[in-house]
Amino acid sequence: MEKEITFEDSLLKLENIIRELEKGEVPLDDMVKKYTEAMELVKFCNQKLASATETVNKILTEDGSLTDFKTE
Repeated sequence: MEKEITFEDSLLKLENIIRELEKGEVPLDDMVKKYTEAMELVKFCNQKLASATETVNKILTEDGSLTDFKTE
């Protein structure tokens, strides 16, 4: 059974990939693989953030005393 990756784990992995790519020592084929993995991690993190924002908005509006949380 595979453990679901967390937002924090994804962000850490993304930061590590960025550091590797910034060094400029990664062979081209590996660079493409790492870039692809990084983009998948970005997509995953964005989905997690959107889900968290939606949950917070629901909590705030259920109370009736606060308005929607707006992001830019």
